[in-house]
Order: sequence, then structure tokens, then C-alpha cells
Amino acid sequence: MSNGIMIGVDVGGTFTDVFVLDEATGQARVAKVPTTRPDQSGGFLDGISQQVSDLSGVAVVVHGTTAGTNALLERKGAKIGVITTQGLRDVLEMRRRDRPRTWGLRGDFKPVVTRDMRSEVPERTLADGRIYQPVDLDAVRAAAHQLLENGAQAVAILFANAYANPENERLAVQAVREIWPNPHVSASHEILPEIREYERFSTTALNAYLQPEVSGYLDRLETALKGGGFDGEFMIVQSNGGVMAVDTACRLPVRTALSGPAAGVIAAAYIAQTAGYPDVITGDMGGTSFDVSLIAGGQSMLSPQTSIDFGMVVRTPMIEITTIGAGGGSIAWVDKGGLLNIGPESAGSNPGPVAYGLGNTRPTVTDANVVLGRIDPDNPIGGKLTRLDVEAARRAIDTHVGQPLGLETIAAAEAILRVANARMAGAIRLVSIERGFDPKRFAFMPFGGGGALHTAALINDVGLGRAIVPRYPGVTSAMGCVIADMRQDFVQTINALADGLDESALAAFLQDHVSRGHTLLKAARTSFERTDVVVELDMAYLGQTHTVAVPLAVAIENGTVVPPTRAQIGAAFDQAYMATYGRLLPNGTRRVMNLRTSVIGRRPKFELATLAPQGGTIAAAHKGQRQVHFGDRWHDTAIYQRLALPVGAEIHGPAILEQPDTTVLVDPGLVARVDAFGNTIIERTGG
Repeated sequence: MSNGIMIGVDVGGTFTDVFVLDEATGQARVAKVPTTRPDQSGGFLDGISQQVSDLSGVAVVVHGTTAGTNALLERKGAKIGVITTQGLRDVLEMRRRDRPRTWGLRGDFKPVVTRDMRSEVPERTLADGRIYQPVDLDAVRAAAHQLLENGAQAVAILFANAYANPENERLAVQAVREIWPNPHVSASHEILPEIREYERFSTTALNAYLQPEVSGYLDRLETALKGGGFDGEFMIVQSNGGVMAVDTACRLPVRTALSGPAAGVIAAAYIAQTAGYPDVITGDMGGTSFDVSLIAGGQSMLSPQTSIDFGMVVRTPMIEITTIGAGGGSIAWVDKGGLLNIGPESAGSNPGPVAYGLGNTRPTVTDANVVLGRIDPDNPIGGKLTRLDVEAARRAIDTHVGQPLGLETIAAAEAILRVANARMAGAIRLVSIERGFDPKRFAFMPFGGGGALHTAALINDVGLGRAIVPRYPGVTSAMGCVIADMRQDFVQTINALADGLDESALAAFLQDHVSRGHTLLKAARTSFERTDVVVELDMAYLGQTHTVAVPLAVAIENGTVVPPTRAQIGAAFDQAYMATYGRLLPNGTRRVMNLRTSVIGRRPKFELATLAPQGGTIAAAHKGQRQVHFGDRWHDTAIYQRLALPVGAEIHGPAILEQPDTTVLVDPGLVARVDAFGNTIIERTGG
């Protein structure tokens, strides 16, 4: 990697965060600006321009985007069409016959493509890969013309059993691409060559649904960057925590869902591991949501699929992230039963919390923190406001929460935070205790603009061992963009009994994955310290529906894969199954369902020690005192400029550590220490 400037940009619901690293000097700079709607590119470019005026010296820009996620959640993707096998027109609408509310008898669902835009054509491939009926290409062309006449901007081609033999689908794709006026053609064998019709159809259809929106957005960004003199590599964060080239993101936009939170988890894992804490639970609190993820032994948890919303299933590797509507902009409200609720509705960046003075009249979590003295009204984060309106926040809390509940304003503000903290604590228990992890051995890493304000409450409520507040918590996801490796994931359904597995066929699939992965890495204009290949098989006993992930150690000699033997696969399955369930089925027949391969280009990591403070004293960092409300009374609280605290500084609560991108709250009974990397470690006194 050249000694240029690297820029990471994370676009959130409320703020756009920028992390700038100068590799030659090791210096880092950050910026936080309001996210612009509906076109997020405005905030993206504004944030960069605050720190970098000349883009010609920038080597890499890496972007974690919510453009795809927002398009799915808000149902604002393109008008698309589907061409599918006769009889499968309604798979996207039938789903798995699940319901929005498990125990309810009411509910509805509308797929992203309406029934009149779903066309059937004659063709049939059997589950064993034999072509029973060749595809009728005249019918395919006629369907494509009809979809275009009906206004389709993109098309998904979804044929039965295309994972077993893509020939019919490949011919149909070729015919459609000769007609289609743009590159927005998605084929299921290219997006997800994996068994299970609905998941394959859903993922491919959602990819088509996102292509015009995401590719248009990325094209605008790339054009603007080049217009500013940028001639480096522009890359996009994937939901698996890796990065990909922008042309790959335009072709596979479905892989960008939840990419911003994923970048934060990658940064958190690196920061925590470097600081000596391999077990950590992350809590990304932005303006709209609170995203929680668990990292054990330095490794983040990956899930093979997720549901962005009910019925919108995306089957692609994603870092496991649990999201709740408890961000700084989440609105507090009292329901008809007299219960206080937080979110999921958020004030976002516009109009934002009541204290912003931009037109919102309903109180938010940020307003409660402002009223309780925890946020300095004269130094709001984001840079667009000079002062927060404390009195407006008080009036809103009193009107919408205090009076309905019969509470004084301060008690109502405390109630808002208690409910928000309880919801966040529940999300942390969900990813830890309910999955068999003891939270006492985990550190909590809060990031995002609001996470560090709630650290003490979560340590106490959940019983976490300690908290690690990174040097720049408000822009951790943007930092993760700079840290993330380049990664390409592949999957292929095998669907064979392990004892009769064709080792040469498995090796051929694996070799294809590795070769394609290396080709994509070489196409990127960036260097890697090394390239790793990670191989897993989805396996189960015959008759079981759910599979276990079976890691395989695969040797690669001069670019050629040395295939694992059936005996090695059997032993690896026994080990993985025993680790998951604690026992084997002695007479069970093993089955190999899917091959999963990840080709990872390891990008050089910058030294976190370069972010540590150089010199300084506690006395010089001390800004004064102010009254802050904790629990049931006001405390005279010391205020510090956090970035000026020296390594080894020890601050006993109550205290507040302020910096441009966040505020760190140290409650009474806790102590904060600055480590050698500039992180702040918060623990119970004596603990």
C-alpha cells in the first residue's frame, strides 16, 4: 500500500462519518456531518471536503453505505420484472408461508415485484442437473420485451434448480442481455447458486431491485470524486465485513446491506484485539438505531442469511448484527396504556432532536441527555449547530412524557434513559446470555455518536466486565472502512452423501472459486500483505434440515487446490457437530449440502498506537465543572477534553470526557483509564 491518504466514509441515518489516515505520517483526522436526504452523496462529499481539499493525493476511499438498506426498508428500489420457470411465478409471494406476527391471524406482505411484472417461460431442469425441457428463448425474449413496455428498470431471471445446472438460465440471460437497455440483469446462478428456491429467488430479486438505485448512487460518487482530482481506488464495504471494488458493488448491490454497521464491527474487533481484549460486545449507537454484535476470540460472528424486513430475505454472508430502534434520535412516547416507549420512529438528522431547533416537537433520547446535563449544549457534535436549545427539550419532555406519566421534567428525562438503557441491555443479553456466552468475560465497546453516553448503565445492567471506548468512537465505522480486508465469497450446492462424495468434482468447484476470487483481487488497484482462502462445508446427517458449518483446512500449491479427502471431511464434520450439539449420531449418514469459499486479501493495518495522545497532562485537559444528573440527584461533575488526556491518565467518576465526535460519561463508582492506544478503559472502582 502506497504512502498516500486513505479515507473511510460511513453514512448513517443521522450523521455521515469520515476517517482520514495519512499513511506517511500516521496522523488521523475525523469529521462528522449531517447525512443528506434523499441523496446521501451530498453529506459524503461534504464530510471529505472538511478534511481533504485536494483529492489527488488520496490513494483509497472506502465507503460503508446504507443506500441499499434504506431502499429495502423504505421500499424505494427500482421497478423490476421477473422471468421464471412455468409454475413458479408466485414463489416470491408465497415465501415459506410465514407470517408477520407469529401468533396473529392478520397481516399482509407485498413482494418488491408485483404479480403483473412476473412472467413465466417454458423450461425445466431437474434437481440432479439434467435438463428435462430446454428453455424457450423466443418466450424469454417476448417476456423481456413485455417487461420493458411495462416500465421495468431491471430484471431477475429465476429458474428452477439453476444451482444444479445453470445452462437454461445462462442461455436466457444471454438472450435478455441482448435486448435489455442497461446492465441491470440479475441471474440466480450468478447471485446465489445454492439450493432452496425461495431464498435464491428472494436474494436475486432484491439484487435486481437495488441495482439501479445503488449503481446510480455509486456512479454519482465516483464521478464527483474524479471531478475533485481523485485517481485512486474507490471500494465499498460488504455486509460480511470485507470490501469490494465499486464495479462489483454495482453488480451485486445486495451484498452492501448493513455494510456500515459491519465496518464498525471489523474496527471494534481490531481495536479490542490490539488492546488485549479478544472477547467484546459492540454497541453502535447512532441517531436512529442501536446495533449490537458479539466478537469471541477476536472473530466476529457470520450468518449465512438475514431478513432486512419481513419477507425480504437476503442469503449472503453477513456479520451477525442485532438492531433495535434506540438511537439518539429515537422518539420517546407514551402509549394508550400509559407505558413509556422509545422508538422505533426516529427524528433522524432532519429535523433531529427537539434541542436542534429544526422543527421537531417530540422528545428524543438525545434531548433527555441534554436536559440532564450530560451533553454540553454549547458544543454539539456534527458541526452544523452552534448551540442546543435546552429549554425546548425540557418543554417537549414535560409535555409528551412528564405530564402523561405524572413526573417532573428531570424524572421524566431519567425515565426516558432508563427505558432506552433497558432496551439496549436486552439486545446485549440476546447476543450473549441467550447464546451461552457469559457477559462477565466480555468487554463492551460503545461507538457511534451516542454509545459512550450509556456505557455505565449497560455495564451495571448486564454485568459486563468493563468497557473499551475507542479513540474516535463517533467514527469507528468509518475507521473500519480503512481497516477492512478485501473479501470475495462464493457458494455452490453439492447435495451429496459424504461417503460417496466425488472428490474431483468438489475440487473443481473449489478451484473455480479460488481462481475467480484471485482474479477479482488482482483487478483491484491495491496491495495485500497476503491472500487467505477460507473453506467451509454446510453438512448435516441425512434427514436433518439444519446444517452445521464445517471448516476445512485446504492446501493450495502454486494456485492449485489440493482437494480434501472424504475421510478428512468426515473427521471435520464430527468435530464441528460435536462442538455444536455435544454428541454424534453413531449410525447417522453424513450429507454435504453446500461448499462455501472466501478468498480474502489482507490489507495492511495501520498502527493504532499512532492514535494515542502524545504528552499532555490531566490538569491541562480539565475544562471545568458542571452540574450533571445521575440517578436521583445532581452531581458536581468534572469535564475533560478527552483527546488531551495523556496515556495512563486515571479519571474517577462522576466525570465527562468530551470530544468533537462523541461524549463519554463516567458514572459515580466507575474509573476511566487511558491505555497505550488512546482507548479509554472504564471499569468499576477497584475492578
